Amino acid sequence: MRYNWTREEIEALYDLPMMDLLFRAQTMHRKYFDPNKVQLSTLLNIKEGGCAEDCKYCSQSSRYKTDVGASKLMDKDTVVEYAKKAKANGSGRFCMGAAWRNVKDRDIDKISEIVSAVKDLGMETCMTLGMLNKGQADSLKEAGLDYYNHNIDTSPEYYPEVITTRSFEDRIETLGNVRDAGLNVCSGGIIGMGEERKDRVGLLMALANLPKHPGSVPINMLVPVKGTPFGDMQRIDSFEMIRTVAVARLMMPKSYVRLSAGRRSLGDEGQAMCFMAGANSIFYGDKLLTTANPDENEDMALFARLGLETEQKGAVVEHHHEAPRGCGSPDCGCV
Repeated sequence: MRYNWTREEIEALYDLPMMDLLFRAQTMHRKYFDPNKVQLSTLLNIKEGGCAEDCKYCSQSSRYKTDVGASKLMDKDTVVEYAKKAKANGSGRFCMGAAWRNVKDRDIDKISEIVSAVKDLGMETCMTLGMLNKGQADSLKEAGLDYYNHNIDTSPEYYPEVITTRSFEDRIETLGNVRDAGLNVCSGGIIGMGEERKDRVGLLMALANLPKHPGSVPINMLVPVKGTPFGDMQRIDSFEMIRTVAVARLMMPKSYVRLSAGRRSLGDEGQAMCFMAGANSIFYGDKLLTTANPDENEDMALFARLGLETEQKGAVVEHHHEAPRGCGSPDCGCV
């Protein structure tokens, strides 16, 4: 594993001919994962809207006029019912998000009870609650939380164009608190927010050069929401999404690379190319926090057409598949 990627190296990967990039990414993918299995995660919004942050892409910010209203924290029993349905539909990980700038100490006990109840169902648990201090991270670990999601969103350089109420360094500090508590880190970003490729390079460099690669790396395509500052943003080219997935796979070979927001706009062919590029996890269900997602039947139909199977648990294991030959690059795992 490498943690010292340079900008020039990442740019060179992005600039590869698409077929060469896909070949290298798929070869790397086969070193550590079964290429025909995809991990399913379900995301539930357990506290919607009313967030004080000014993230320009987010419909849950209280600063923008969108169709999303503010709600109270969902009660434990309701969350568990959603989790049971997710498990019955094939999800191995249940992710829960609350629209907070940072979790308050007074809410940690309620959150911990929810985590423990979902964990008792035999599912992996993930939370995204905003910024987290060391004590809060320790409490969630004790409750049985497996993953904590805290995306860095974009490159350090472009970040101030997206968010001004929380710094890039704040996000890195939260990731450190999560890691120090022994929780698995889930962190990725969003492409298509008006950034240039150099910022997508910077995003992946920041993730791959963390002290430890995130266990899960969600790659989102912006879903423009009316009423937000990015509501009229033009959709990014699908091939740039596929390239980003492939480069992420080469840089963070043991991480689960997850297709997240914007997956619907890729279509079946685009998603298939992302799986070829090394994506091996999806958010499963008809809604991601506040945006639409392909429904379960569509996903299962696509998996059947591609010969893909679902993976119930997210443990990384080494698979000894015969690597395709002929690339010659020391970075991609070819012999």
